[in-house]
Amino acid sequence: MPTAILIDGGFYLKRFARCFPAKDSFDASVVARTAFQMALDHLEDKDEQSGRRQLYRIFFYDCPPLQKRVHRPISRTSLDFSQSPSAVFRLKLHDELRRTRKVALRLGHISSLADWELKPERLKALLSGQIRVQDLSDDDFFYAFRQKGVDMKIGLDIASLAFKRQVDQIILVAGDADFVPAAKQARREGIDFILDPMWNPVPANLHEHIDGLRSVSKRPASDPKVK
Repeated sequence: MPTAILIDGGFYLKRFARCFPAKDSFDASVVARTAFQMALDHLEDKDEQSGRRQLYRIFFYDCPPLQKRVHRPISRTSLDFSQSPSAVFRLKLHDELRRTRKVALRLGHISSLADWELKPERLKALLSGQIRVQDLSDDDFFYAFRQKGVDMKIGLDIASLAFKRQVDQIILVAGDADFVPAAKQARREGIDFILDPMWNPVPANLHEHIDGLRSVSKRPASDPKVK
């Protein structure tokens, strides 16, 4: 049976520059191709007689970028997030992934409960009396918003793949333990569950919830060893 590869897009993008320093992390086509190649590298399996496992599908999970227009907190000037470099990049990346064979793009959504928040260090300075409210500027604030639905989609896809017996191996590229309940269920169904943390350290007790730990990208020289 084939292998399904699930990639937490937010985590992958955070680790990209460290794991692939020679590649342009602002080029959507490069980032998309690298994700695809990283998935293919996971199919190289010495335990298989052919030396290569069959790919079922690559699932890439992300959220659309923030695209609303707001007013800055101090100057009250207009700010259009849809024109920001990060929003433009994210939209291009999603378009590249949609056109890539064997890739399924799974998108969450941005919470409507979002607003400006004072940066922690400036809040601390304000509360301690080092600065006054009159000293604050637009640069002292950040627009706080949350991504919703990504973890849920990952969990649902893991459960669906396991229950329908569409694969016998799942490889998850992620960096936290939110997937553990879904991983437990998949393993109970006989699925070989592998975690790729892209060399990011993971808790030692996480090993009891997975069948293996494997990062296929080159380990960043400055990163600590994965535990």
